[in-house]
Amino acid sequence: MSVSTAAADQSVCAPLPVLGRDVTVPLVTGGEVTYAALDYAASAPALQRVWDDVAAYAPYYGSVHRGAGYLSQLSTDLFENARRTVAEFLDCRGDDQVVFTRSTTDSLNLLAAALPAGCQVFVFETEHHASLLPWRDAHVTYLNAPRTPQQAVRTLERALADRTASIQEGHGPALVCVTGASNVTGELWPVRELAAAAHAHGARIVLDAAQLAPHHPVSVRELDVDWVAFSGHKLYAPFGSGVLAGRADWLREAEPYLAGGGASRKVARRADGGVDVEWHESAARHEAGSPNVIGAYAIASACKALTEAGFDTLVAREQHLIRTVRAGLAEVPEVRILSLFGADAPRVGVLSFVVDGWNSSHFAAALSAEYGIGVRDGLFCAHPLVRTLLGSDPQTQGECGAPEAAPGEKSLNAIRVSFGAGTPDEHVERFVGAVRELVRDGAKWNYRTVDGRCVPAV
Repeated sequence: MSVSTAAADQSVCAPLPVLGRDVTVPLVTGGEVTYAALDYAASAPALQRVWDDVAAYAPYYGSVHRGAGYLSQLSTDLFENARRTVAEFLDCRGDDQVVFTRSTTDSLNLLAAALPAGCQVFVFETEHHASLLPWRDAHVTYLNAPRTPQQAVRTLERALADRTASIQEGHGPALVCVTGASNVTGELWPVRELAAAAHAHGARIVLDAAQLAPHHPVSVRELDVDWVAFSGHKLYAPFGSGVLAGRADWLREAEPYLAGGGASRKVARRADGGVDVEWHESAARHEAGSPNVIGAYAIASACKALTEAGFDTLVAREQHLIRTVRAGLAEVPEVRILSLFGADAPRVGVLSFVVDGWNSSHFAAALSAEYGIGVRDGLFCAHPLVRTLLGSDPQTQGECGAPEAAPGEKSLNAIRVSFGAGTPDEHVERFVGAVRELVRDGAKWNYRTVDGRCVPAV
């Protein structure tokens, strides 16, 4: 695989301190319990260090760029230093640009808006909607879900070879979009091999690292990708911030993603009453408006914290948690873990499963209401992938497009448990015990569907 894992015998470190680790929540059965946050794939809790850094900066908050005052200059330095920190975290090339966005979704929509005319995009149906849907204005080739990493590479090579064979004069460029780690199965994708296949056929490649970057080091150089996108809120940073980093040429040549102050270098009225605009060629070209300096600083702080903690150590701890969850679920015959590449495929701390005889929404609601465990149920904004894994067809839509089903009916969606650097052993052990107990004894409470959500009936 493209991403190395730590040695299995490496000592397991303590979880990194995160916000909310001592929060208690009420149980429908009475009393309270410390909340077990096992929905990291949606939003990881902020690292305590990140929160402390942001709090320390907050009194010095000021406008960014062109301000003459001390706080403005300080904030500008902070913002641009954050850009450099992110570039180091991603091991970017010297001429790459780091653009701050709102999220992975925003980053990939920005790249989609910057595609040259006639660009053909290749994307597997297994992608999260953030990387599956932004390419509406391009010619898109959707690739079927592979069942092995090798099949993924062969599928892409075949599609690109067919394009090369039929290429016509004036044909536009090509872009491959691929995830680094699935937000449904947690499985690692062969990014380096897919990048080699793309480049061999003259295509470029963008990596959706939303689920990869919080769990593994991501090197733009080593993976040889052209762009990488990720979100701060999955990287233990609060606030709505994200990153698109990579080659500058398409971004520099495209019209600004947003038109406005900050993106423009010079604006002048013409004699005919119109306006002439000279746009920046730097990352500022796509950062119009007042930038989210706190969000950028929070991402940079998270990058530093993860780097200093050491990914080898973090990966070793996460693999320990994965083994605990998988071993526990394997003892419950009714549980089926969803997978594309098989049980032995390398993965991050994201697992989805179904329980025979249970509605997944009902099961997830019981984990929350009766055990204080937060997981997610649904199709996880990856509808084609989850339906492929479940062998189901589109149904009536519920949460995030998830099919609704009454408690007790066969599940039309799945349950996802996810964890990371801030997860204590006790939380995954409680989760495994709760799954075993729910399957054995059933729910202690009745549940009903309200506005697409399964909640305790009162």
